Amino acid sequence: MAQRHKRLTYSLIVLVGFLTVCPVLMLILGSLSEGLTAFGTFTVKKYIAAYTDPDLFLVLFQTVVFVTGAASLATVLALFLAYISTRTDMPFRFLFKIIPVIPMMIPHILFSISWVMLLNPSNGILNLLIRQLFSLDHSIFNIYTLPGMIMVEGLLDLPIAYLIIAPAMSSFDVALEESSHVCGSDSFRTLFKITLPVLRPAILAAFILCMIRCLASFAVPSAIGMPGRIYVLATHLYRMVSTGFAADYGKAAAVGVSVLVSSIILIYVYRYFTSSSEKFVTISGRGYKPTVIKLKKAKIPIFIILLTLSFVLIILPVLVLIYISLVPYSMVPSAKAFASMSLKNWITVLKDPISLLSLKNSLFLGVFGATLGIALSTFVAYVIVKVRTKSAGILETLSFLSFSFPGIVIGVGFMWFFVRTPLYATIWALLIGYIATYLPYGIRPLTSAFIQIHSHLEESSLVSGASYLKTFRRIVIPLLTPGIVSGWILMATMFFRELTLSVILSRPGSEVLAVQILRFSEDGQWGKLSALGIIMIVVSTMLVSLVNFIGSKLRPME
Repeated sequence: MAQRHKRLTYSLIVLVGFLTVCPVLMLILGSLSEGLTAFGTFTVKKYIAAYTDPDLFLVLFQTVVFVTGAASLATVLALFLAYISTRTDMPFRFLFKIIPVIPMMIPHILFSISWVMLLNPSNGILNLLIRQLFSLDHSIFNIYTLPGMIMVEGLLDLPIAYLIIAPAMSSFDVALEESSHVCGSDSFRTLFKITLPVLRPAILAAFILCMIRCLASFAVPSAIGMPGRIYVLATHLYRMVSTGFAADYGKAAAVGVSVLVSSIILIYVYRYFTSSSEKFVTISGRGYKPTVIKLKKAKIPIFIILLTLSFVLIILPVLVLIYISLVPYSMVPSAKAFASMSLKNWITVLKDPISLLSLKNSLFLGVFGATLGIALSTFVAYVIVKVRTKSAGILETLSFLSFSFPGIVIGVGFMWFFVRTPLYATIWALLIGYIATYLPYGIRPLTSAFIQIHSHLEESSLVSGASYLKTFRRIVIPLLTPGIVSGWILMATMFFRELTLSVILSRPGSEVLAVQILRFSEDGQWGKLSALGIIMIVVSTMLVSLVNFIGSKLRPME
């Protein structure tokens, strides 16, 4: 048994190490090389060219403003929603606990573009409506600005911040606040002297994690920033490898190394804050009971604010996509608009060979890729939980390493590798890149599931004469069904909507839905984009529902 575990562990270290370390090494080597065709001819010219570029300083400034602004907005909104949904007597609190998480199911590129269709200065629906109502000759709103980027990215990162802050908020002992009030402090002073300091680890962890996701974000910077000529590091890298007569992968790799280092530093800071959270424990074994705070007269105004935020987060993006997919061009909803509705955009998209190919490729990557990824995740999680050796610890570190790597940076690293193999410009390159990037999403739920399975079950099966593989198939796998289903859904959802890695690795013949939607956006084909986007959401929802149904049937009886 021990020998078998050792062989499995070493094999997984090699495989996972290739997936996570290989692109980083290739990125570093590529940054020191003359070019894709002169790999191995080392030079520092690319670093000099990258960091003496006069555009870089403006890009860095805009990146800092974008990342800190969006992370701050997401954290503040999450703090507000967590407080209302966990600590107050707000009606329908259970719904407001679910609503902040639902936007995770809407592809970021579609969410971003729906706001473009609402607030772009030329023909945004909301701008057109205001211009008609007030007889204006210009638009009031312009989404193609840094504040516009910050608003949309902040809304997209809200679920991440909420999932970190809400558990801490729900377990906060309000006796501390009550003691502050007894001592004469008002609510404002108590908030800043007691509540926020105690919740500081969760708030800072949410803020740092949002910064990491903003740094890696590509959907908002590409859909909103690039048309407004506002470039951040992600789109700065994209321009280097996707525009002009000759892509400069060496220069992109040089900038990518800095992005990678920044992301790793932020991950370290995040882990520091989460590891020190025990210093702020307020619940012990003294009969803790959470207290519900009564909102009184503020209940109705806050309820209206929550409903508005819920509408903006979930309903509005989908409604905009459905509406634009049915009208011939962007127009204010009216009798004329509804009379001109047709399925022309839908028919055009369903007859478009590239759109159909992108749907086929995304389905293949979502279904087959997630299945392959969850199979690998199962073995990795097994070793991490059940084989408690130093080698297992190395495997755990390697498996979660990719979480700190921005997708576009890893894409550049993989590009340096794949260009020397037959995998270049094929869907298999995307498959490997996806699994390498999103492996932690499959491992996390499975490690939790493995912890619940006692080793005595395996030992009893082996003692009874069953082989190791039969034990794993007949005993372990059925008990893992909930974790496998959760991990598969997470990976399939990520694969199906993936954009950041795809814009670097996809080539003609290996297009995916997110890339095709981005192309429609760049060409201003809003109707086709919306129709394809709704198809993407519907197929993704059906896929998740089907797997949930199958998982419920396969789940062992209690």
